[in-house]
Amino acid sequence: MIVTATELKTNLGKYLELASSQDIFITKNGKSIARLTSPAVNKLALLDNLVGIIPQEQAMDENELREERMSRQ
Repeated sequence: MIVTATELKTNLGKYLELASSQDIFITKNGKSIARLTSPAVNKLALLDNLVGIIPQEQAMDENELREERMSRQ
């Protein structure tokens, strides 16, 4: 959900309750300035959703990932 900073200030309680179930993106002058999110988001569940996205033949170990990141810098 996207709300303006003014709308957030006016209805803070409402958006605090909504933040427990969804992210609230706050804008000011048409630009995104902040995100209100729940600290209870199950990050492990989000990671489980990513499993299998990279094909097995492209899987890298920790050293290969580190080397790739360093080569980008």
